[in-house]
Amino acid sequence: MLILSRKVNEKIIIGEEISISIIDIRGDQVRLGVNAPKTVKVFRQEVFDAILLENKAAAASTPVFPEFDFGARREPI
Repeated sequence: MLILSRKVNEKIIIGEEISISIIDIRGDQVRLGVNAPKTVKVFRQEVFDAILLENKAAAASTPVFPEFDFGARREPI
């Protein structure tokens, strides 16, 4: 992990297309601005973790489509 010190209005550059700006520092909170191409997804860690959990749950679930008959044989009514 690279650890850098920055002041308000200073930036960190990642590659050629991503920059992170220090917008404000108040007490123990830092406001960041992220400038990245629209193709790069940027998430807060807790949001990213929630997305991963939802994706895992969705992948493990069995879809139910009662309105569709996928060739299953049924007893005559």
